[in-house]
Amino acid sequence: MRRIAARYIYTLENNEPLCDAFVEIEDDGTVVRTGICEDITSEKEYYDGAIVPGFVNAHCHVELSHLKGKFRKGTGMAGFIDQINELRDTVGRDEKISDLAREIEGMWNSGVSAMADISNCNDSFAVKASSPMYTRTFIELFGTEPEDCDNIVEWAKGLKAEADEAGLDASITPHACYTMSPELLTAASAQGLSTGYLSYHSQESQEEEDMIASGTGKMAENRRNAGMSTPPVTGKPSLMYFIDRLTKVHDAPFDEHVLLVHNVCLTEEAASAALDVMKNVYWAVCPLSNIFIHDALPPIGLMRRLGLKIAVGTDSLSSNDSLDMAKEIYCLKTNFPEVPLGEILVWASRNGADFLSKSDVLGSIEPGKRPGLVLIDALDNVGNMTQASVSRRIV
Repeated sequence: MRRIAARYIYTLENNEPLCDAFVEIEDDGTVVRTGICEDITSEKEYYDGAIVPGFVNAHCHVELSHLKGKFRKGTGMAGFIDQINELRDTVGRDEKISDLAREIEGMWNSGVSAMADISNCNDSFAVKASSPMYTRTFIELFGTEPEDCDNIVEWAKGLKAEADEAGLDASITPHACYTMSPELLTAASAQGLSTGYLSYHSQESQEEEDMIASGTGKMAENRRNAGMSTPPVTGKPSLMYFIDRLTKVHDAPFDEHVLLVHNVCLTEEAASAALDVMKNVYWAVCPLSNIFIHDALPPIGLMRRLGLKIAVGTDSLSSNDSLDMAKEIYCLKTNFPEVPLGEILVWASRNGADFLSKSDVLGSIEPGKRPGLVLIDALDNVGNMTQASVSRRIV
């Protein structure tokens, strides 16, 4: 039995911390109980910071870790895609695996207990399978030409079989509206929905919105100049186009767990349309990635007003300087100071665990769970994070 005390303990049963409190855990990390310390000075293991449950990185591309520090910032989505195409395969497989293994270990040590990870190949499978971190692997599909749809889906089924054989939970999933033919978008969605999980890049940039709504903008021009087919022009937000393609799989409502990632250009019209048909929809934000590419952030005020289930991800090292969840939390708190730290921690842990259907084990510090315990240090005098704050796993 281990008893850990701290200035604050965020159980995440609600947004408020326990002050000068303790948590008792079994040797295997199972939480026994929490409470308020009678005499904080008598506690043998005390931390002057906040103890929180292990984070859930709700959106990552860990296989792109070899791209750290290689991308120009502020290029917009079209420019970012150009860099991906140019730099993605500039190193060998062994170096890619070494780099992603280092980042997975770093995430675990900094407190990430689970991850929703995007894969376009099998580079990360063995490393994820051997990690104590839980992952669900989303095998992501691209393809703008309708005639390629069947071959791409068959390839993805083979990659999923490899993930299954490695012992990973895996789902085939679509990338985004602007990289897929309508046929592939529906076919990939059907594969993901059949497993109960789907992750989708949604409304990440204005370029994406312009392409779907009016057929204009830099992204549309790049696609056409490259001789690629472009999606139909709908006059509506791109999320509503995605919903329309989902209804080709089966009629609404959708009870499957759907993760909509980025949401920088989310509107109330689009959010309401999704809520009308998706019964288990989660909304991942990756603030540092959005600043890196577009110098933009999602409409957190709107998302909170609508009561959306927000989760937090890091995206990849092609669009971020680190895979550090504490930095994402600090970014959100700094840019949206009206949001309590406890609420952001719910996004960064409990909501992600709910999306992954792991809330029986992860996401909050409650008796019987094994969420992992993470220390966030260097808090200010009212308990908020500072620029010096870092996170590290203590259980």
